[in-house]
Amino acid sequence: MADEPDQAIVVLATFPTDDLAADVARAVVGERLAACASLVPRVRSIYRWQGAIQDDAETIAVIKTTHGQLAALAARIAALHSYDVPEIIALPIVGGHAPYLAWLRDAVN
Repeated sequence: MADEPDQAIVVLATFPTDDLAADVARAVVGERLAACASLVPRVRSIYRWQGAIQDDAETIAVIKTTHGQLAALAARIAALHSYDVPEIIALPIVGGHAPYLAWLRDAVN
């Protein structure tokens, strides 16, 4: 199911600033790689990077798209991102409001 081109998915990506998250969100929605990106500012990320534990404030983008757009979306996020290794992970949407999911699919096609 998750590898069908029209399968709705959520992509999560974190950014160091609200402005960069908004710039990337506008770009991927404008290019029809995503239907919507919801930005959640001031999440706290604790992670290991280059042998040290980091503790940073970030903005997380919750991006709605389809599996068929995933590769292009991930490449575009990576190209616009300031991190060497940006977080870009995809999760399947296993259910939801049918009219919303239809709108999502239409918005990226």
